[in-house]
Amino acid sequence: MLPWRRNRRTSPTLDPVTQATAWQVVSLLLDYPDETLVERLPMLTDVVGGLPDDLRMPLGRFLAHVTDAGLEELQRDYVDTFDVTRRCCLHLTYFLHGDTRNRGAALVQIKQSFRRHGVDFTDDDAELPDHLSVVLEFGATVDAPTAWKLLNDHRVGIELLRRALSERGSAWLDVVDALRATLPVLAGDDEEALARLIAEGPPEELVGLSTELNAPYAIDPGLDDLRQPPSASTGPVPVTIGARR
Repeated sequence: MLPWRRNRRTSPTLDPVTQATAWQVVSLLLDYPDETLVERLPMLTDVVGGLPDDLRMPLGRFLAHVTDAGLEELQRDYVDTFDVTRRCCLHLTYFLHGDTRNRGAALVQIKQSFRRHGVDFTDDDAELPDHLSVVLEFGATVDAPTAWKLLNDHRVGIELLRRALSERGSAWLDVVDALRATLPVLAGDDEEALARLIAEGPPEELVGLSTELNAPYAIDPGLDDLRQPPSASTGPVPVTIGARR
């Protein structure tokens, strides 16, 4: 157990179907927005309408925003929010390990966890296995306990992501708030770990990177090869794990 988890509940409170539904919706909404998202809006609106209020209300607001903003504006905002600012990084291991060798080891461990359940990642996959969309989709469609453990191991990082989105006034704050509603609240040692992360940022032992990237919360170098939009998918929820941009 990580040291800051002693005061946190360790099992979900939502029923499995509600949790899986919420995680799948959040997974889709935290992915790069494309035409497929627009096509799915009626279906997603219908699904979200059947969720509990603490999930339905924030997700409903975000879906309304998608409709009002239009796809091009949404894509620009997504890149500006998640691909440029480290504090809004969607890769869970970054918050705990930063740009250190430990992050590589953590990614290998996640890949191994997924592989044990028949999901294999290769160097050709469009997204890293610690991306929130991937972890949530895995939890919704393959193995919830494994995803639950990953999300809780990185719960403090999710809280930092939430605070960064709040400071930006980002529309994706509602999506992360919905995710938080499925997870334990922070308590005790969690708050101390969050305060340290806010004050110090993630570890900065850079591996083979330019020194100009050494400042906290600059462009996340782990995303450099992940700039292309995702391939279109017209199939129903769930979508294929790893079929990301």
